[in-house]
Formats: sequence, structure tokens, C-alpha cells
Amino acid sequence: MTRSPNIAIWVIALVAPAACVSGGDGLTSTTTSDQPVTLADAPSTTATVPEPSPTVQSTPTATSTTTTAVSTTTTTAVPAASRTLALVNTVADQRLQPKSVVATPTGLLFAQNMMYRHNVMVLDEKGEIIRVIDDEVDPASFGLEGPVVRGSPVEVAVAPDARHVFVSNYKLYGDGYRSDADDDCDAGAWEDSLVFRIDTETLAIDGVVPVGAVPKFMAVTPDGTRLLVANWCGFDVSVIDLASFSEVVRIPVGRHPRGLAISSNSTTAYVAVMGAGIIRTIDLSSLEISGEVVDAGPTPRHLVLSDDDRFLFVTNNYGDTVRKLDLSGRESPIIRSVPSRPRTMVASDDGSGLYVVSYDADTLTVLRATDLEILQQLPTGDRPIGVTFEERTRSVWVANYSGSLMRFAFTDPAD
Repeated sequence: MTRSPNIAIWVIALVAPAACVSGGDGLTSTTTSDQPVTLADAPSTTATVPEPSPTVQSTPTATSTTTTAVSTTTTTAVPAASRTLALVNTVADQRLQPKSVVATPTGLLFAQNMMYRHNVMVLDEKGEIIRVIDDEVDPASFGLEGPVVRGSPVEVAVAPDARHVFVSNYKLYGDGYRSDADDDCDAGAWEDSLVFRIDTETLAIDGVVPVGAVPKFMAVTPDGTRLLVANWCGFDVSVIDLASFSEVVRIPVGRHPRGLAISSNSTTAYVAVMGAGIIRTIDLSSLEISGEVVDAGPTPRHLVLSDDDRFLFVTNNYGDTVRKLDLSGRESPIIRSVPSRPRTMVASDDGSGLYVVSYDADTLTVLRATDLEILQQLPTGDRPIGVTFEERTRSVWVANYSGSLMRFAFTDPAD
């Protein structure tokens, strides 16, 4: 592969990192302030490479590019893991302090800005801000009892048809609610919360559902019938029926559940129980615990399941490792050391690459999925905590908890 020699450099103004805040998921963390973090007035700058085309030009070794009214999909014979990422642009805005960023198949990006900004920011695949959705809701508007509340958006799960996304709220603010929930919690110590449903066409909250205490990560079953919610301070997983948008059951799993992954046939869920150092399996037919995955490692946080359901990839937050576990038991685990405190991880669209952000090291690490070989390590902003793969531009987006989003894209030719 060859690189283009014509690299035009341009500059984007950045706000300086916010004052230090808790990144969440710390099992011995200090209490997080509920006050908005003040961003510094003096901007800094960063150089970026030219933005690549949203599609990859066809070559004799590549398949054709198909364009529809809503998206442009490019398939190439070159695996994502064999290509080089570089920073394209950075989005910095006073309304941003993202705990996560998630892309939909239709090219929308949802950044969840917790209690510091009280919003969900929606951007297009290039990083242009489309809408900022306030997190205040009146439960009565959705047939529920309770006062008007504000949330603290933390994570998003996308429905398979991308018609809706679901937003978890770390805690609620309103009459009768305490505002001092933190990560070092015991079961029963905090109030239950809500999950919002956002219509991706109107970009408005069109449903709310009660779940357990301090909900964090979520996952939708591939068949689109259920939403699973890991309730960090409830020590359980809420199962939401999406047809009625109501909670079916809460399944106790252990101290501080976080990561979730669901098999392609929607029959088995994997839950990273971070505080207990285990990964439990849930039978989604019986809605009961069905077993444990061995070799979970210390503080398992984020889970990614391979497309064939055979391999489970795990980030170990305080172990500073990424693991590849063979669920069939035919291969030994692969354990790779990565920079300090790996948090969220995402797979490329073809499954060949894994992208991991390390919160303490301010890095994005690119791993080859077959053997977890480290292929690249790129600097990020301060406290990277979320990462997503945007398929239309084949870009990796990183959420920096200090107040920015960064877009990395392939800069080398696809051939």
C-alpha cells in the first residue's frame, strides 16, 4: 500500500481540557461533583490530515460501491486491520462532555454528556452538530408517575433497524431524588432510574421506561425484541420488552455489572460483572443465569462478541489488558497488555480490527482481532472513554471525557 504525498494541513481550534472529573466505573473512585465542569477559555490547536472521501475508490481487488438514498456502503478486499488510521478532525463544543459516542448504521452519532451538560448531542458522520437534545422529561407525558426530572445520559444502544436509540441515565435530578450517587455503591443504596427512547427521525425523546439503579451499558437483541440494561448500583440486568416498552424482569448478576454482548441468534447474553471479576451468561429464553465464562480477568468492563459468536473480547479496566476468549474452548485465551485503564472497545465493520481507548494513557490502540497484535497506538484527547466505528465513512470516533470528540479515518489507499 502507498500513501498520498500530498498532505494538506489545516487547524481546528480546541477548548482546553476540562477540570478533572470521575470517569465512572472506578471501583474505588472518588465522588464525582455534580457541578458543570468549566472549560478553559484559551483555545489550543491541533493539526489534522485532509478528510478522506466517505467512500473508498474501487480498485481491481475491491468490490463495487453501492449507493442508496440514505447511505453509502463501501466493501473492500483490504481488511480494516491492515489499514492505517489518522486523525481527521476534532469536535469541541461547550455543550460536550461525552461519556460515550455511538454511531448508527445511517450515519448519525450520539454523544452522551452526563449530568455536566444534561444533553445528548446528535452529529452527522462528518461531525456537524445536528441537534442537542435536552434530558429533561415529564414522566406524566409517557403515562408514568413522578416529578419532572433531568437525567444524566451515559450510554446509547441502537435498535437493529436504527429507527430508535435508547439512552441510559446514570441518575435522575428532581424532587425526591438525591444527587450524590457514585460508582462505589452498594445494592439498594440509590434510586431507580429511567431509560429514554429517542426517535432517530424526529430526534426527540418519545418514550421512557423505569429500570434499576445507575444504569450504564445497554444492548439490543439482534432480533430487535428486547433491550438489556446493566444496572451498576442495582447489581442486576433489566430486560425491556421493546414492543410494549416495559420492563419484564430484573436478573441479579452480582456487584457492578457493566459490559453486555448478545449472541447473533438472540438466545444468550454475556454480562461483565466488573465488581465481581466475572462474566455471567444469561439464557434469554428462561431469563435466568446459565453459567460463567472462564478467564474473565480482573475488572472486566467492555465486551465484544465476534460475528460467528465464537470469540468474546474483553477489556480489563484495572488489569490493563484485552482478552480474546474462545467460547468453544478449543483455543487458549490470548491476553494482550495495553496502556493504562482500557475502557470501551469496538470492532471494525469487517471484524478484523479492534479499537480500544485507554482512559489514563490518553491513547487509542488498534489491535488485530486474530491474535490481538498491537498495530497502532494513537494519541487522543484527555481521558478517552468512549469509541465507536462509523460505517459510512469507515471512521473511528473517540469520546474524550474532558470535552471533545475525535474522528480517525483510514488515510492509505484501499488497495
